[in-house]
Amino acid sequence: MTIKEIFDLGIKLGIKSDLRGEKKVAAYLERAKKKYGKLDKDKKAEFDAEKLSNPYSDSRILVFGNSKQIKKIMVGVDLEGSEMLLAKERGDIDLLFAHHPEGKALADLHSVMDLQSEVLADYGVPINIAEKLIKPRISEVGRSVISGNYNRWVDFASALNLDYMCIHTPCDNLGARFIVDLIEKKKPEFVGDLLDLIKEIPEYKEAAKLNAGPTLFAGTPENHCGKIAVSEFTGGTEGAKEIFEKMAQAGIGTVIGMHLSEKHREEAEKNHINVVIAGHMSSDSLGLNLFCDELEKKGIKIIPIAGFIRIKR
Repeated sequence: MTIKEIFDLGIKLGIKSDLRGEKKVAAYLERAKKKYGKLDKDKKAEFDAEKLSNPYSDSRILVFGNSKQIKKIMVGVDLEGSEMLLAKERGDIDLLFAHHPEGKALADLHSVMDLQSEVLADYGVPINIAEKLIKPRISEVGRSVISGNYNRWVDFASALNLDYMCIHTPCDNLGARFIVDLIEKKKPEFVGDLLDLIKEIPEYKEAAKLNAGPTLFAGTPENHCGKIAVSEFTGGTEGAKEIFEKMAQAGIGTVIGMHLSEKHREEAEKNHINVVIAGHMSSDSLGLNLFCDELEKKGIKIIPIAGFIRIKR
């Protein structure tokens, strides 16, 4: 496979597993095309044309200097200077594949957060309320990212002549879909049952050995789950803390997420919502593993590093 074929496969799998459904993703892309069509010549020149075919702006090919068949990929949750130097020293790595966004993908991380509104709408939160609450948070994330040295590691990889890409939301979508399907199949009644169910997933078992296993952030194991929302798992980063009140009003009893700030946790507690935090590196690893399994079927060797817990299925 070429780098482009690997990247396109990641986007395809991300769309297929997107919690919004493939039709809504297609509608999202169609709106982008209509918006582009209405721009004047100068604005079209500034427009990020990849957004016409890629609904996940936090996933990009960042450095592409070597047109070749890929045989071996170094995969990590984050790939920065030390991992890049290791790859260069090895001399047999054809591609650096990071999960977390860097470069222009990091600078545009906030653009994927609209996904959260539509996912919450499917769980019963009115779309107008979800959108109203998420927009200030999207702006906040955009301001926080753009002030940083977002292209540092892209420049580093380029200087080392190493091809480099990141696939973020598509892999998170794969992980989220896996969790949703498991819950629908097992139908846990109590929070403790849900926690035990997640702990049986191999990535979380391995994380528990490192004292970073799934944790109950709000509620008690004896609580009924009620309606379970996998809403803090994909869509860029944490949404608005104010959304927990609206989630409770929509009948959501339990939220599953990767990570949660203390302020968000307090809002969940205040609104009587149980929160199960599966874990960050382990959850990222789940999505990465589901994608890497597909790559290995095509003869590509995976070198896991930098927080990536490799589990084959």
